[in-house]
Amino acid sequence: MTTVALVGMPNTGKSTLFNRLTGSHARVGNWPGITVDLHSARLLIGNRMVHLVDLPGIYDLRGYSEDERVVTTFLGQVHPDLIIVVMNASQLDRQTTLLSELMALGIPLLAVLSMSDEAKSLGISIDDAGLSQSLGCPVCLLSAKHGQGMEHLHEAMRQALTQPRRSDLAISAQDLSTLFKRHVQTPAQATHTLTERLDRVLLHPWLGLPLFLGLMFLVFQTVFTLGKPLQDGMSWLFSEGRAQVLEPLMVTWPAWLQGPLLDGIYNGLGTVASFVPLIVLFFMLLGIIEDTGYLSRAAFLMDALMARLGLDGRSFVMLLMGFGCNVPALMGTRVIRSRGLRLLTLLIIPFSLCSARLQVFVFFAAALFTPRHAPWVLFSLYLISMAASLTTALLFKRQYRNSDPFVLEMPPYRFPTLRQVVIRGTQEVRHFLHRATRFIVLGVVLVWWMTHFPPGVEPGSLQSWAGQIGQWLDPVLHPLGIDPQLAIALLFGFVAKEIVIGSLAVIYGMEGPQLAQTLGQQITWVQAYSFMLFTLIYTPCVSTIATIRTESRSLAFTALSLVWPLCVAWLVSFAFYQIAIRLVAAG
Repeated sequence: MTTVALVGMPNTGKSTLFNRLTGSHARVGNWPGITVDLHSARLLIGNRMVHLVDLPGIYDLRGYSEDERVVTTFLGQVHPDLIIVVMNASQLDRQTTLLSELMALGIPLLAVLSMSDEAKSLGISIDDAGLSQSLGCPVCLLSAKHGQGMEHLHEAMRQALTQPRRSDLAISAQDLSTLFKRHVQTPAQATHTLTERLDRVLLHPWLGLPLFLGLMFLVFQTVFTLGKPLQDGMSWLFSEGRAQVLEPLMVTWPAWLQGPLLDGIYNGLGTVASFVPLIVLFFMLLGIIEDTGYLSRAAFLMDALMARLGLDGRSFVMLLMGFGCNVPALMGTRVIRSRGLRLLTLLIIPFSLCSARLQVFVFFAAALFTPRHAPWVLFSLYLISMAASLTTALLFKRQYRNSDPFVLEMPPYRFPTLRQVVIRGTQEVRHFLHRATRFIVLGVVLVWWMTHFPPGVEPGSLQSWAGQIGQWLDPVLHPLGIDPQLAIALLFGFVAKEIVIGSLAVIYGMEGPQLAQTLGQQITWVQAYSFMLFTLIYTPCVSTIATIRTESRSLAFTALSLVWPLCVAWLVSFAFYQIAIRLVAAG
């Protein structure tokens, strides 16, 4: 199949263009010889089916970071039929080196000058026809954000794929600068006045960080306020589906088949699915913050503090990426050249409150806390996750030293379109559900089996195999206020945090509101918060551990990433629970 590669520097609109071309049909897959998953999709260009691959953003082909090696390896081994090089139309003079290197490869090239709307607002005019003739390759001026110029791009792709390869396009970076000056007219002062005004406030040395924390709290408040009614509606829908459809349909089925299907798979998946509205809202809001360019500002604000901890702003960005899923955040550390800094960042990322943990905390916050207090509970857990990360960095910074200077490019503020926000949220939720369903089906069936055997015991009782394991763990977890049923959920949570709520649904034989009500009656808010603290910090899931092993290439470091969070989780939960129960008793 014809392969087309998207290549460009960071902050050039490459991901926006990929999403515009592919919509929500992109998938993540591993390419032979490439040690990272790449986004790709199939497109029909003319009468030809094309495999479009989105490569990591890079600055040149001679770099030494993992992302740069991924790009060079892909271009060298896959030999794409066409390279679409994406360049920011308002900063062409900064992108000559990468363009020159790509032209020297002898692969058909199509130059996309993205963010044309932004360039126009700065008074920049581009003679794309003249530039195309001088470069010897097609040039498309477009705005992927608003969809302007996409028809021209499709036609240019069709023509580029049908024309014979040319090997005479090599132009030096210096000559490219001359060409750009000839065909691009830039005013003497092309500045983003809105960006400058906002940065005076948002990057203020005293106001900047409190504003960032306030914005994040607003995100949690919005997620809980808007998402809770939607979550209740999803829970009601699944409960009615079981009562009105599945139970009458399965009434004659044998008990050994009804149990795993209804009390296992259906209850587990139904409980997790009820959190989809909250996950959608969270990722859409986080996507808006990221797409505006504000996360780069957050990295800048945190860089001084991170430097004292042996980290830099890139590490903070990876921590924020971990809010979605720890695995891609861990893989994102490949842009860090210093091995010491990279290992230290790998060690702290699993403390980030990922989407799988988020659904656990939303469930317990709704079950044990009032609507007024629940957002504060979520916000406190995010702060504690950051505190655990930064404390770990402080303790291990001497062992993993940073030798890589930090260079940060802050893009102008850009306001995403509704389409961008929806596609971003859809992609993240699809990824979450793919992981969730893959682990939960196996996990909840195993939990059901362990809570219903040996034959003749009361399901979920202490006499069941699950109950026996819970009793075995009780001496360790009882001082934390975690009972045997919750201990079983934690045990399966090591496989995947998505299983925690699903396993509780199986253990208690309930789903949704009924499960929340039962937990609210059987445990106190102190026990619930201690359980959430332990879930937040303890050993990350199997996928995360496997990624750490791959990225660190060290068994000893992987063992540290297993044991250290478990010890921290026990100490933090123990301290909280023992202090809290004494304060409650005294009050």
